Amino acid sequence: MAEEFTKEELTLPPCKYEYLDHTADVQLHAWGDSLKEAFEQCGIAMFGYMTELDTVEIKHCSEIEANGHDIESLLFHFLDELLFLFSCEPFLICSKLTITEFKAEGEEMRIKCKCYGEEFTLGKHPQGTEVKAITYSAMQIVNKPEQSRADVFVIIDI
Repeated sequence: MAEEFTKEELTLPPCKYEYLDHTADVQLHAWGDSLKEAFEQCGIAMFGYMTELDTVEIKHCSEIEANGHDIESLLFHFLDELLFLFSCEPFLICSKLTITEFKAEGEEMRIKCKCYGEEFTLGKHPQGTEVKAITYSAMQIVNKPEQSRADVFVIIDI
């Protein structure tokens, strides 16, 4: 039986990310009005590097959790969980991420996220570049809540 989704769940957020050249890899730059939104956008940017997201329908929702001891490890583990979601059978490619719990302060940092998408299918989804791993190399997280702006920079191993 197919899952049913609300209109809000089916509405995709605006694109707030770009790809920056980096020696032998690629750097994701994502931003948002909050750190939570910047993390969501960074996850979508990673999936967008794997395929053209406008070919991905929302047919399935999975949930992931990630923990970290600091903000960088939280972002790393969040992206790593998303990459693991894609690497499992069936390969889930996501066109929308909604972080439902975002605790980015204190000793136990935590994210819970709903991941909307469908099974990756060659022929329907153009094959982009395989993402092998997330890295800490040159990772930057710039949070300016007083300006309603957050930026994240992450290099992914391709």
